[in-house]
Amino acid sequence: MHDSRQWTREALRIIEADFQRSADTHLIPLELPGLPGVELYFKDESSHPTGSLKHRLARSLFLYTLCNGWLRPGAPVIEASSGSTAISEAYFARLLGLPFIAVVPAGTAREKLAQIAFYGGQTHLVDDPTQIHAESLRLAAASGGHFMDQFTFAERATDWRANNNIAESIFQQMRHERFPEPSWLVSSPGTGGTLATLGRYVRYRQHPTRVLGADAERSVFFDSYVSGERNLTLDCGSRIEGIGRPRVEPSFMPQVLDAMCKVPDALSLAAMHYLAQRLGRRVGGSSGTNLIGALLVAQQMVRQGEQGSVVAILCDSGERYATSYYDNAWLTAQGYDLAPLIQRVAACAEQGQALDHQIPRAGDLR
Repeated sequence: MHDSRQWTREALRIIEADFQRSADTHLIPLELPGLPGVELYFKDESSHPTGSLKHRLARSLFLYTLCNGWLRPGAPVIEASSGSTAISEAYFARLLGLPFIAVVPAGTAREKLAQIAFYGGQTHLVDDPTQIHAESLRLAAASGGHFMDQFTFAERATDWRANNNIAESIFQQMRHERFPEPSWLVSSPGTGGTLATLGRYVRYRQHPTRVLGADAERSVFFDSYVSGERNLTLDCGSRIEGIGRPRVEPSFMPQVLDAMCKVPDALSLAAMHYLAQRLGRRVGGSSGTNLIGALLVAQQMVRQGEQGSVVAILCDSGERYATSYYDNAWLTAQGYDLAPLIQRVAACAEQGQALDHQIPRAGDLR
């Protein structure tokens, strides 16, 4: 028992030291000439050491798991992930000298698999993306390891009141802006944990800020939000890596959200390309989803004569998708024609033209 306690204490010290070596992520303004009075910012989570928003989650999961006594020296850590969480968890596993196995859909971008391997992790590919959870449980039992289960523990591993909290960071960085208290925060759900943190924090701090969840096309989160049903399922995985789920995950907390929308995949990818053009660097598909959500709330604010700020999450770098979302041959093979949709996104941001009115939306976003 004493040796185990000593090992845990040293592991916690290592993770805390790593945290102290890292600066906060940037808040990047994006001008919207067509939507006067609304100032949009992107919280750039791609600048974490492992390149995505999931770095925060992985750190929180390791701290939570260590303090619960669930990890032990030499025992494998297993995670079900479409890539980004696995990359970040592989990083922390390597810090602690633990074997790491990522259970990922077979279609996961090759760049993500290479990054998992770079941090010393193994990948276990699953043809059916709806089975990664069950396969992770099987591997953990067979290896004597621990299944981290981000989809269950994301909402409870992060301290939504303070420590390692993306919401607190946003409000601190917004203090000297023209509209320091955002009218809206926008994020897309993967586990649902980030949305839970944002929604809980604004209530805890008594901010009037509203929270929008921007869901992917092949996902059940939006439908669950509308219907209240938590047993919805799909027989396919999301085409926007890192967000959208074929089942309602335990970390999805619809009660702390003010609105949701469901963004067609093609529009998410078009918005991703538009945002990459505006920023001068590649971003991931989920950032495109979030841009659409941000434009929808910005349009509503303009219609209602409201001025204010909107903060959306830039989840990860687009370099991970060089052979998929940024490859013209891949896009053509998938049946995507993004050019007219990119023009539509540009017309909304720069000229104030309405986005597709058929994008499903619910709650305070109408």
